Amino acid sequence: MNASRLDLIPRGTVFTPEQITHYADPDTRTLEQAISDADLLVATPHSGAAIPEELFEFLSPALTRRLQYDFSDVATASIVRRWAEIDPRIVAVINPHPRLIRDPNRRKPDDVRADLAAAISRVREAGQWQKVDLTGVDAIRPVTFSFFPILEIPETEDGLQRLVDAFAETAEQGLGVYEATREALTEMFLEQGLEHGGSFTRLSFHDTMNTTTTRDGAVNVARAASDRLPDVVALSNRGDHDGEERDPEDRPTMDPAALRTLAAAHREGFEVAHPEAVLLNQPYLGSEEIRAAGARFGAMRAEADAAGLRLGAVQAEFLREYLLGPAAVAELHEPGKDWITEDPEHIDAIAYACKRAWDAFRAAE
Repeated sequence: MNASRLDLIPRGTVFTPEQITHYADPDTRTLEQAISDADLLVATPHSGAAIPEELFEFLSPALTRRLQYDFSDVATASIVRRWAEIDPRIVAVINPHPRLIRDPNRRKPDDVRADLAAAISRVREAGQWQKVDLTGVDAIRPVTFSFFPILEIPETEDGLQRLVDAFAETAEQGLGVYEATREALTEMFLEQGLEHGGSFTRLSFHDTMNTTTTRDGAVNVARAASDRLPDVVALSNRGDHDGEERDPEDRPTMDPAALRTLAAAHREGFEVAHPEAVLLNQPYLGSEEIRAAGARFGAMRAEADAAGLRLGAVQAEFLREYLLGPAAVAELHEPGKDWITEDPEHIDAIAYACKRAWDAFRAAE
């Protein structure tokens, strides 16, 4: 496979917290000052698309840049980075590694090597391009959501062990840094909030396209109706379609009334044509990032209440077609091997809409 066809992170690259943390005016403000001014931590767990070069030998020869980028939430990186530049009320942390390494929006396996080996075994048994159930072992996926084989799975046990070891070791160079940084920033926000009160929200920022890929690279196969995103965004707190508790064993991660207020603020900030462009917990309830944050915040509820601190965690799953814009979407609907060129003006417009939405939320609270 020709490495020039893919975007690779140079071998040996180890990211630092400073490289993946973003906030407004870093030349004149420290991170501590930014957190003292902010009430929102934005995390992008699936924003990375470039693949560490350490894993190149294990990639499928059929992998193209189009398929590489489609198997990410890559539109979120540039938008959230720009949002952080213009909005002093947020701090953002951006995962530099692709979900291929391991998905930080799934519970980290107790044994990463065992789960990856199990996922590979299921894919091998199903055959190339065949639907396969990865339930329970999908923190590391050897296939895309359209079941394209990302990895060339070694035939020998020694080769398989080398692959598994490479994934586990490489993850610590970027994904592990992202997870540690996300949690360290959370603790800094909590310390600030417990001392001064106010509010702190953790936002997990995603995108999903309402179509999936074909073998020729066209991203034009419609998802099942039950899996389709609304026209702008789905906001999720693990609740029902009104944000209310759905399961007493799976409590909402954000106050239901606050989530409804946030939805109204997004309808205002994104200037939507109809209310259904912003929905709650449809089609997704939200995954590990908000579940873990919700559990952490729930455990400290009494302490937070005493300090006058409101806590919440919410997932925003934007329609990728909306984030990319119609020209890019038209290009992706056609067969191809490359990814689109992002439009800086469109990125700017979406970033400002994000800021307007959260400003409207704060004003309504």
